[in-house]
Amino acid sequence: MSAAYGFNATLTAKPGKGDRLIELLLTGLDEGAPGASEHCLVYLVSRSASDPDTVHVTEGWTSEEDHHRIFAGEAARAIVAKIGGLLAKESEYTDYVPVRGKAGF
Repeated sequence: MSAAYGFNATLTAKPGKGDRLIELLLTGLDEGAPGASEHCLVYLVSRSASDPDTVHVTEGWTSEEDHHRIFAGEAARAIVAKIGGLLAKESEYTDYVPVRGKAGF
């Protein structure tokens, strides 16, 4: 199976809240969560090397439709709701179409 849709998101936490933001984002990999879906092929949470309150998320999905369908579910909405209170500003997103790569976490 290959990813046909993906995106990068940059999230800026309120000062000192970067660890909590990462903790919540990583719950996205728990069973029943969006990142555990068979349609989510890449789910990578990274921290900025220069700012511990800046977090990057890279996701690769089987299709844009699958991504939107999964994120419309209760588990995804619950994570997003918890994350909202930790953010210092609106998140930035860049959509893309994956071509080829490797993900072996």
